[in-house]
Amino acid sequence: MNASAGPSGTSSDSSPGANLLAGRVALVTGGGAGIGLGMAAAMARHGASVVLASRRSEVGEAAAAGLRAEGLQASWVRCDVTVPDEITAAVDSTVEEQGRLDCLIHNALDGSASGPLENATDGDWAALAATSVRASYDCARIVHPHLQATGGSFVLLTSAAGMEGSAARPLYAMAKAAQRGFAKGLAAEWGPDGIRVNCIAPVAMTPALAGAIRHDPSLGERLVARTPLGRIGDPADDVGPVAVFLAGDLSRHVTGQTLVVDGGGFRGL
Repeated sequence: MNASAGPSGTSSDSSPGANLLAGRVALVTGGGAGIGLGMAAAMARHGASVVLASRRSEVGEAAAAGLRAEGLQASWVRCDVTVPDEITAAVDSTVEEQGRLDCLIHNALDGSASGPLENATDGDWAALAATSVRASYDCARIVHPHLQATGGSFVLLTSAAGMEGSAARPLYAMAKAAQRGFAKGLAAEWGPDGIRVNCIAPVAMTPALAGAIRHDPSLGERLVARTPLGRIGDPADDVGPVAVFLAGDLSRHVTGQTLVVDGGGFRGL
């Protein structure tokens, strides 16, 4: 079977072998592009109705239209995750239009605050913390009653940097470690409510990474060299199936975990 061009901009053939998420509804922050869109596409191909939440309509609407052109169930909702009222509006509109919410994946991120600590600015940290740590808290408190009603799944996007640290991005590592600690605590708190809470730590070829590699071709070479499977992952075909797993019944006894999806580059767990 020939692969077709997927929404992540790479070759994609992630057609489901079974509708593992039929009847489920998933909301993905930062769902208009990159890994967020890849995960949403994979879930939609397994029968979910996906809602792409992003700040820019021209990106999010086009992404949702692309999925609908495949015959999938997809829509877009505006959501700046640094504004709690917009998270509330996105969740409420999803539940109102879809009748339920089974999975929220918080993927949106603004800024990586790269470089040594002495070069960081308050603005760098503020943008990173607002979209990662604070938004994880806001997403969690807002979505809890809806996930409790469906026995749903809450997923945070973290990073191996949050487990092993990063000399190049120490602030990013701190934020990602905080998200992972938050997920582990929520898994314990929300388990009696029937809600599973997990993290995905991916490395995949997003538009942002592709741009960075064009600027510094050695970056791609270094990433591949440290990856035992010998390639950089695809958002829909490699990260997407993990989102499908965590959103559905196959992971019904999995909570408080971080699944690293990077081809084996990080093996510290």
